[in-house]
Amino acid sequence: MNELSQEDFASLLAFRTGLRRYLRWSETRVREAGLTPAQHQLLLAIKGHGPQVAPTVGDLAGYLLLRHHSTVELIDRAERAGLVRRVRDADDNRVIRVSLTAAADRVLSELTRLHLAELQSLAPILDRLSTELKILEDPRHG
Repeated sequence: MNELSQEDFASLLAFRTGLRRYLRWSETRVREAGLTPAQHQLLLAIKGHGPQVAPTVGDLAGYLLLRHHSTVELIDRAERAGLVRRVRDADDNRVIRVSLTAAADRVLSELTRLHLAELQSLAPILDRLSTELKILEDPRHG
């Protein structure tokens, strides 16, 4: 790889700063909606898993990068808060699936609308960084 330029460092700084601002913004919006950031991530993992079949605890642990028991504790708290419900798998009674309540689905939909709009503001930074990375990877560069 070629020597790093000042522009490389500036691009990475702009990206990381934008990302940190987005995450801080996100945490604020999530708390205003009455959720913790971990609950928001859980709800997003459940909804993002897809409509065919609700995710298992193991699926959610994978999405959230948590250990199984930590995921179970998060689900327990979310269930007590009325955000999720556990259901036994129709084909295998040993498997527990987790789905959103109607209230959680409404809150998540509104938060997702806000988040997608906010991400639009990061798009120019991501586009610029992507272009610069492609240039750096080009063997003709340098």
